[in-house]
Amino acid sequence: MAREFARTDRVGQEIQKEVAMIIQREVKDPRLGMVTVSAVEVTRDLAYAKVFVTFFTLEGQNVDKSVEILNEAASFIRTLLAKRIKARIMPELRFVYDKSMVEGVRMTNLVNKAIAEDESKHTKTDDDESKGE
Repeated sequence: MAREFARTDRVGQEIQKEVAMIIQREVKDPRLGMVTVSAVEVTRDLAYAKVFVTFFTLEGQNVDKSVEILNEAASFIRTLLAKRIKARIMPELRFVYDKSMVEGVRMTNLVNKAIAEDESKHTKTDDDESKGE
């Protein structure tokens, strides 16, 4: 009987939940703004965890700088994470910007634009046909 979730998936979900809480409550860097942990990928040997984050950016806030700030605080976050999660091995954290939200919005805008153009062409041909009668 196959297991539904691999151990790395369960560990990743727990790390995602706890890292989100730690960033929200413990990391007191005013340069960060609002951070969302969207996913965590853990290696099979549990040595590394890639933490995907998105930001509610303010004007003038640089995403690359925010990721750099989180990577500098990774050891602090890992220490707090080790106190919250009882595990023999605590993965080294690497923060990566998750572009999927931005790409999703861009794709939605493209689809909406294509639909609007198609409807305007369709409406234009209907108007031309009704004038010709």
